[in-house]
Amino acid sequence: MRAIHSVADIRAAEEALMATLPPGTLMQRAATGLAIACARRLGGVYGARVVLLVGAGNNGADALWAGARLARRGAAVSAVLAGDAVDDARRALLAAGGRIGTPDDLDDADLVVDGLVGIGVRGGLRPAAAALAVEGEHVVAVDVPSGVDADTGAVEGAVVRAGLTVTFGTGKAGLFVGAGKDCAGTVELVDIGLAPYLPDPAAVLLDPVDVALLLPAAQAVSDKYSRGVVGVAAGSMRYGGAAVLAVGAAIRAGAGMVRFAGAATAADQVRAHWPEAVVTTVEPGDGAAVVAAGQVQSWVVGPGLGTDDDAAAVVEAVLATDVPVLVDADALTVCAQHPEWLRRRSAPTVLTPHDREFARFGNEVGADRIGAARGLATDLGVVVLLKGDATVVTDGSQVAVNDTGSAVLATAGSGDVLSGGIGALLAQGLEPVPAAAAGAHLHGIAGQLSARGAATSASLLLTAWPGAVRAVRTGTLDA
Repeated sequence: MRAIHSVADIRAAEEALMATLPPGTLMQRAATGLAIACARRLGGVYGARVVLLVGAGNNGADALWAGARLARRGAAVSAVLAGDAVDDARRALLAAGGRIGTPDDLDDADLVVDGLVGIGVRGGLRPAAAALAVEGEHVVAVDVPSGVDADTGAVEGAVVRAGLTVTFGTGKAGLFVGAGKDCAGTVELVDIGLAPYLPDPAAVLLDPVDVALLLPAAQAVSDKYSRGVVGVAAGSMRYGGAAVLAVGAAIRAGAGMVRFAGAATAADQVRAHWPEAVVTTVEPGDGAAVVAAGQVQSWVVGPGLGTDDDAAAVVEAVLATDVPVLVDADALTVCAQHPEWLRRRSAPTVLTPHDREFARFGNEVGADRIGAARGLATDLGVVVLLKGDATVVTDGSQVAVNDTGSAVLATAGSGDVLSGGIGALLAQGLEPVPAAAAGAHLHGIAGQLSARGAATSASLLLTAWPGAVRAVRTGTLDA
């Protein structure tokens, strides 16, 4: 599990740590880690042309000290100054054989180190720094790419786009969500000793081992009921495929039984595709018949259901039950018109909106994706899974960020698969935040496995879900 902390908490921890160390020790730890990462990125240091983009703050000093280390190993290092550089760091670079350069040095650089601004900067870059906003795989950002808000991932104007970000002490949300994720490239964490001084994290990123530990395993005494029964209320005359995908995902994600209750057309398609599902045909709008289809440990409601009065009656009936409910797709539109149905629930509720669905509840997502998701979760008393290439899961207090997503998941029916998968995890007893976070993680890996460099489809995601489970349990995507 990777921790994410706010800038305020990081600053407080740095002050507390520095009070126990000789002056300059913390910066030297950071610079050493940065220099090692740069050397690894270069492959061969001797003779390499390295350009440092140096601002007036600590990130600029980190870049200079790291540059001095690279210069002593034979790199040709020049520093382009966009502010008043820290004197002792500048002198160290010059003493090691580096020089003060010009922006023209960027033209033939093998490696560019971005130390223009640090994690405390808000808003757009100033003109001198904006003029040096470079991009490329050969760019290494110090702590956070310049121009990225470290707490939110927001970008206003010019920004550095790095191939590698070397961040210190702990993760920053801006490296993993929003526009900042696209600017950070690969993120490498350097331990500088902050951990004992940091509070509980503001958010976490689940690693495969975390997901593997969360996943329930069948026991010798397990039966189909103890492994979790999922109810699926989905599909319609027009969108029967959504029901097929949601039911299939619940089956593939390990539910002991899946009960489907829906309109005749969707019911016929589910029977044809998934003979192991227990299917009940109900008349449109008969919510009482849906929830009477049989005992379940969780419900998935919404995929392909429609948004008319008949669909609303089904959504209201499902939300009136006392088991966890995952609300997706059309049911989100219905719930946006009836938020009181969500607020009065006592059992867990998970909403899975993308940005446009989120906006139907009254506010745009905006640049602060974590803040927006937390606000909606708190307002409605639910867990929000805000979809995106970096999915945010929160109950208003706990926050988990998933970084396995990719553009290949932007395909019709992908969300139906995610809903069925999370519904199965809820039925198997996972708490709502871990269930949603683990489901998003597995969904992303299934996308990687099913695409393998090409496009994927929702049906392929279903096929790949068991492989995603094997991947997190074995630690390899080749599973």
